[in-house]
Amino acid sequence: MVDKKLHADIQTPMHAGAFDINDESKIEIIEECFYKIMHTLGLNLEDDSLKKTPHRVAKMFVKEVFSGLNPSNKPDIKLFENKYMYNEMLVEKNITLHSYCEHHFVPIIGKVHVAYISGGEVIGLSKINRLVQFYAKRPQVQERLTKQIADGLVEALKTENVAVIIEADHLCVASRGINDTNSSTVTSCFYGKFKKKSVKSEFKASIV
Repeated sequence: MVDKKLHADIQTPMHAGAFDINDESKIEIIEECFYKIMHTLGLNLEDDSLKKTPHRVAKMFVKEVFSGLNPSNKPDIKLFENKYMYNEMLVEKNITLHSYCEHHFVPIIGKVHVAYISGGEVIGLSKINRLVQFYAKRPQVQERLTKQIADGLVEALKTENVAVIIEADHLCVASRGINDTNSSTVTSCFYGKFKKKSVKSEFKASIV
């Protein structure tokens, strides 16, 4: 049973008309805007290496790196009966994370560790990865991303017994500003049985 009171509204900030135009129109608009950015920077858009860059960037934004903004791209998750009566935690660790910092639009690169204890049904392992990627493919802050993945799993699995840990490097820290290439950021979210110290410790030990 999922207690909805435990899950705050952590939606990515979107304006009311976010889906009033289709993807192809968005690509056209972004292409034009990015052309202006490159031109303003002084780049020669007639150069063979640069002239298609505005379109490539626009297509990448809409169809790839920010495709998670569109709820229609959310993976369809089917559960299976837990016929094996497996009632211990299942851990999937080192899921590849590629996201973008919403403050500077530069990459966040890291790994996600996920665990859950079945409430009567189980999920196909690849669907966990797909859910992680769905929430990662949007401008993000790591704290929100962690909660979105955890809440997405709670919703999909119909159980509160979910845990998520993210370890990531932020290129807004590494490649600009302070230029610190050694630091990383760790965030976590624990629900249900994972709030117990012993269960939390077991999960953390399994991902070392």
